[in-house]
Amino acid sequence: MTSGADRGTTERVLTLLGLLQQRQVWTGPELADRLGVTARTVRRDVERLRTLGYPVHASQGVGGGYQLGAGQDLPPLLLDDEEAIATAVSLLAGAGGAVAGAGDAALRALTKLDRVLPTRLRHEVQALAGSVESFGGGRTPVDPDMLMTLARACRDEVEAGFDYPSGGEVRRRRVEPYRLVASDRRWYLLAYDLDRADWRSFRVDRITAAAPRSWRFRPRAAPDAATYVQEGVASRVYARQARFLVHAPAATVRAQIPASAAVVRPRADERCEVLAGADNLDGVLLHMAMLGHAFDVLAPPDLAQRCRVLAERLLAAGT
Repeated sequence: MTSGADRGTTERVLTLLGLLQQRQVWTGPELADRLGVTARTVRRDVERLRTLGYPVHASQGVGGGYQLGAGQDLPPLLLDDEEAIATAVSLLAGAGGAVAGAGDAALRALTKLDRVLPTRLRHEVQALAGSVESFGGGRTPVDPDMLMTLARACRDEVEAGFDYPSGGEVRRRRVEPYRLVASDRRWYLLAYDLDRADWRSFRVDRITAAAPRSWRFRPRAAPDAATYVQEGVASRVYARQARFLVHAPAATVRAQIPASAAVVRPRADERCEVLAGADNLDGVLLHMAMLGHAFDVLAPPDLAQRCRVLAERLLAAGT
């Protein structure tokens, strides 16, 4: 059982940590005055923070005092209400794709903050988030509340239901949410579809009326989320799929092809395989030719014949 004295010490040490995070340098007397304790107690509390892994530096002389330094690992941060609101709104903007490559990291951080965000601050975060917009390329806009609803369901391992267009009509789907994946263009949800008994990826911007269900589930053995979604976006959703052996390193080819357009798999011999899909493979062939690398058609068999037809057509056009 925790005594009142222990609780008082813990609260005081947390207050000290918050003060050290607010300003570059504090003198011992300033901290003692703020905390209402003696300078000796301040020194003891500083030692407690050091024991917990916070690098608190002390220096003597004019301009000296206590300073919170950078550690080897990121320690927990104490945020006041205004800082918490600003952080949540900034993370929502990042999750929306305003910063390339930052969306998935922003959403992970946001789900951690969401777990501890006081209820009294949530309506302020939602109100401010409605005023945040971005411009430029970025991803297809999604509802931040939708992202958070799905992220919570993934985090808490609870079933979710939502409406989703399929075959020209909107149908209700029941899923076990696994991961949210950010591509260069869109957000996707990887989930186990309970009615179809298989893994599926869903475009978040097409999901409506999402709501978590009360049933928790035990996570299944899942495919790699990013790979599954990328292969689906680049290949499985199309009527035709093509596979090429490209005589160039995977890193070089990845820099030339958007992740949403093809899957690039490295090989040990400084070559790579490219998997792409389309309703008509002529465009894929022309895109491969424009990369500027030698390549071989691996599949499907009829695509090699199509190469010869297009080559003859191009030769005829140049004569």
